[in-house]
Amino acid sequence: MAAPVTTTPVASSSPVNVKLLLIGNASVGKSSLLLRFSDEQWIPEDEATATIGVDFRVHKMEVNGRKVKLSIWDTAGQERFRTITSSYYRGAQGIIVVYDVANRETYDALPKWFTEIDTYVSSLVPKIIVGNKLDKEHSRQVSTSEGQTFATRKECLFLEASAKTSVGVREVFEDLVKRILETPELWSPVTPESGGGKRGDGEDGMPGTIDLNGRSAQEDDGGVGCAC
Repeated sequence: MAAPVTTTPVASSSPVNVKLLLIGNASVGKSSLLLRFSDEQWIPEDEATATIGVDFRVHKMEVNGRKVKLSIWDTAGQERFRTITSSYYRGAQGIIVVYDVANRETYDALPKWFTEIDTYVSSLVPKIIVGNKLDKEHSRQVSTSEGQTFATRKECLFLEASAKTSVGVREVFEDLVKRILETPELWSPVTPESGGGKRGDGEDGMPGTIDLNGRSAQEDDGGVGCAC
């Protein structure tokens, strides 16, 4: 009888490496959310420039007493930059899907983004839907209940936020990271006692999954090494 999958405890001083991906239509404020979170800055919309291809930032934080090193990928929303989509998603452990509460079109595009997510990302990977630009309450086109209902249907976390005022921004990243830490299959080293099982759907290269079939010679000899 195969032994159950076990995970190797990670020392509190050793940070967990997590890759997050920001996606959504152009001009919903993905880059602004990232800038507010990482640098506590905000650039007015008339001064901001559109992301070309992908931007990348590293940010360290502590969640529930555990150190986490975030690699955050900020992707372009324009269709002409979607030709290398699969490379963006590869290895992602959390997805932030952003729309603009004052722009109905960006909310209506969410099903398209989830079709892309379902294509490239394991179902294990946590997602959070973010209604950005909460500061534009006077011109809101998407109600909070609509966003929450869609997120519930997709089994995602949901928050509304404002990169301009910083309301809800840190909570977006903290809530998603908490959910990732609650899913050790996404980040925790696996010991040889796992018996050669698979996590997720086990397809080679599928983001968020670990294929335990490719064990090292050390593991086959009974060595205590991780398969990562």
